[in-house]
Amino acid sequence: MRAEDPRPVRLSEYRPSDFLIDEVHLDFRLDPNATQVTARLRMRPNPAGDAGAALKLDGDELKLVSVAIDGAKLDAEALDVSPESLVIANPPRGAFELEIVTEIDPEANTRLMGLYRSNRSYCTQCEAEGFRRITYFLDRPDVLAVYTTRIEGPADECPLLLSNGEMIENGPAGEGRHYAVWRDPWPKPSYLFALVAGDLGVVEDRFVTMSGRDVALKVFVEHGQEHRALHAMESIKASMKWDEEAFGREYDLGVFMVVAVSHFNMGAMENKGLNVFNDKYVLASPETATDGDYANIEAIIAHEYFHNWTGDRITCRDWFQLCLKEGLTVFRDQEFTSDRRSRPVKRIQDVRNLRALQFAEDAGPLAHPVRPQIYHEINNFYTPTVYEKGAEVIRMLKTWIGEDAFRAGMDLYFDRHDGQACTIEQFVACFAETSGRDLTQWMRWYDQAGTPEVTVRTAYDADAKTFAVETQQITRPTPGQPEKRPVVIPMTLGLVGPDGADMPLIVGGAPAEPVFTLAEETTRIVFENVAERPVPSLFRNFSAPVKLDSDVSDEDLLFLAGHDSDPFNRWQAVQTVALRHLVAAAAAVREGRETPVDPRLAEAVGRAFDPEERDCAFAAQVASLPSEGDIAREIAQDVDPDAIHRARDDLKRALRARLADALSAAYARLAYDGPYSPDAASAGHRSLRIAALDLLAAGGDAEGLALAMTLYKSAENMTDRVMSMQVLSLHAGAEREEALADFAGRYGHDPLLMDKWFLIQASAPLPDAVDRVEGLMASPAFDMRNPNRVRSLIGAFGSGNPTQFNRPDGRGYALVAGVAAELNSTNPQVAARLLGAFRTWRALEPNRRGRAETALRGLAGMPNLSPDVRDIVRRALSPD
Repeated sequence: MRAEDPRPVRLSEYRPSDFLIDEVHLDFRLDPNATQVTARLRMRPNPAGDAGAALKLDGDELKLVSVAIDGAKLDAEALDVSPESLVIANPPRGAFELEIVTEIDPEANTRLMGLYRSNRSYCTQCEAEGFRRITYFLDRPDVLAVYTTRIEGPADECPLLLSNGEMIENGPAGEGRHYAVWRDPWPKPSYLFALVAGDLGVVEDRFVTMSGRDVALKVFVEHGQEHRALHAMESIKASMKWDEEAFGREYDLGVFMVVAVSHFNMGAMENKGLNVFNDKYVLASPETATDGDYANIEAIIAHEYFHNWTGDRITCRDWFQLCLKEGLTVFRDQEFTSDRRSRPVKRIQDVRNLRALQFAEDAGPLAHPVRPQIYHEINNFYTPTVYEKGAEVIRMLKTWIGEDAFRAGMDLYFDRHDGQACTIEQFVACFAETSGRDLTQWMRWYDQAGTPEVTVRTAYDADAKTFAVETQQITRPTPGQPEKRPVVIPMTLGLVGPDGADMPLIVGGAPAEPVFTLAEETTRIVFENVAERPVPSLFRNFSAPVKLDSDVSDEDLLFLAGHDSDPFNRWQAVQTVALRHLVAAAAAVREGRETPVDPRLAEAVGRAFDPEERDCAFAAQVASLPSEGDIAREIAQDVDPDAIHRARDDLKRALRARLADALSAAYARLAYDGPYSPDAASAGHRSLRIAALDLLAAGGDAEGLALAMTLYKSAENMTDRVMSMQVLSLHAGAEREEALADFAGRYGHDPLLMDKWFLIQASAPLPDAVDRVEGLMASPAFDMRNPNRVRSLIGAFGSGNPTQFNRPDGRGYALVAGVAAELNSTNPQVAARLLGAFRTWRALEPNRRGRAETALRGLAGMPNLSPDVRDIVRRALSPD
């Protein structure tokens, strides 16, 4: 492990590679502990580089066997070699072939980067900088080459030998071994290289593209799991068809493959033609997967497939441009899911996720721009800011310039930059050209950290029949970031009249479009011919990722909740009123007071359970209260998680008391018979029924818990079983322990189901949480080497259990920091991500804040801290 602190990488210091690689020929001779890799690289100096530069290749824990140029081996004196780099001081100044032979140990590769083993199979993960763990290379995204890969391995242990592109040759290799040769005709950077070898089952199908190309589809899973890959296969076909229809993008190889592995640091990887997936995002059946699992699999399959164009065919010039592929592809997968399921529900879910993760990141010491200017460890920038906020910036752009100009800009981007490694500037320039807009100020969304805050004040003049909306952008400084300037904010706005209908928008004597541009610190919009006082519906469909402070009253918000034509703002109205109550209630708890619940809020929540409500999935969102994280973010300083939890629990009890009959009736009405289906309508029914059950069981109500236990025992699908167990898990008692024990007895053989069992217990806000998590870590079902197990237990505890992670005695902080310290040397990437739980520690009240800082400083003082962990700890402890 590198003990020294690596020099930071800065966007301002980018320079092209001094050498280019046109073709890569790889030869793998697989062995669990001594795989030999021969890389033959056809290279040439880069005309844009330094003509006299040395050839500097990246490595990471590599064992060099030999180096040759144009067939002549190089002596040790001609090389400056270490496990982390290979430097040839005087390479040829024309085209040449460099051959490098390395030896690697896949079995010992616990970092799961490069080539490693997962349940006896070989697999790779090369993004962001994993290829350098296979061979010395120009491991950077702007060096694109055509790859040919020969894989040789034992025929009995590895009947499958897979890589990028299409197989062009295979056969016996002697001594019980065989080989396969794959060629990918599309130039790609090294991070998109993939290899999989092992003994796996397969599900096969075909897809005919819009131009008539016949594509073989293959999903590889462990033997016996083939029946759980059918939904993934259907998701592939749906993704391919949608991308043709929505973006005109056609698949470009004769085969598309997905491989599910059980040891994976991320969700999935878009390697060209050979996507490698965490098996939790491939395997599903009614007996083993929840509605959420089905939806996640569909979305993540789509995301990785869509990368074929936004990431593979067009990639990033450097890692600072990561949002160019990830934010754009998240936007694309969100649109896919919106078209496949419910667009309003998907929008609400995405905004909930954005606020929970990205807004929290923006508000803490780990804040960074969508395109950062500096990094110490690139693995730590696969963040909600890059992904989710990156997607929101693209969605805003579409809202601002209009759908036609946006589609034209995407078409221009694909046509102009196919086969290139690009920058954000090149992407945005396409939309400037198709829309005719000056997008210079727009670029601030990529360069400034923090969540913009918008204050809105309104005034109605009955005599003049005008309604004024005045906005102000609050440009608060973000610690460690440059001074902020106003950004371009598209605000989609409607005026709702007393009859509940939208009023005409007249500005300057003419009809106005509903999208208004806020580009200055203050903007004033005056609507004319407004006969009666309207209620403003601001930022419809969440048209910009901003924090809004408006003077719209609770009464007006509750009016919008019942009448707004925008579904998102109907939901948002209830959320805002509930959040205002919960913030006040949390303060009252700390002061020993009580805060009564506005009956109109209860009525608004109760409408979700009305028999006339047809969109159950939307109703379930309305019935779901703001999370404890939402409340903490709104309070922003001196946060007391126990007071927040108590305030939220009290509100749930009050809602149960006021809505008991409606909740019971809805729970009974939404019961169903018949075979399970994960379709959106059926999933919506189940989600609303569980929302009713959650409120019925609030405060540990005996009748509600009895209903939950009955549902658990009678459940005929995994959604009902898991969700009823989750309701039971929130309340200490015999029912909880009985359900948990029964679940472990039923499903102890299935690691993915046991992940749910771990997660539910780790997330339960009960006083015994730390003891329980420590006990579960000793369980035979827990494996510290498997990222899924770690995330489901330690990750869920740190990020999903605010009261117990933030215990006043500091035990929660010590637990997560201790596991991160243990993983520091074996899987630093997972260790660093666990520490994301500390992202809001500065907002806590003084005692908790001090204990969190103590845990972080304990990590900072460890010897041989990995770059991944050191980077997170340093940024978390950086002064305000």
